[in-house]
Amino acid sequence: QVRVVESGGSSVQPGGSLRLSCEVSGARDKWECVGWFRQAPGKGRDGVARINYTGGAAYYAPSVKGRFTISRDTAKNMVYLEMNDLKPEDTATYYCAAGIDYCYTFREVAFEAWGLGTEVAVSS
Repeated sequence: QVRVVESGGSSVQPGGSLRLSCEVSGARDKWECVGWFRQAPGKGRDGVARINYTGGAAYYAPSVKGRFTISRDTAKNMVYLEMNDLKPEDTATYYCAAGIDYCYTFREVAFEAWGLGTEVAVSS
């Protein structure tokens, strides 16, 4: 069974930076794509970034491209989301999720294992 645990959420001022971490555990052949999603208060959950664990190809939502960077540490089974130039509209609960297939979509059905989320608040 694949398990996903996020950490690193915090409060930060606009323009600041934050790094979220995602630990993925379980049989390695049961997961390949790891994605970050976020849900702002009162809104639906949206894909932010995803990465193919083998090879490292990454994909971003237009709203974060150029500000956020997703990466992985294959020795530690960790996936990170480096967030720079944070804006109040980035305030949300951030979720990490893992899917068995190669990354091809942000559709939630492609991700079988989900974490409980970590909160990010951007305000002055």
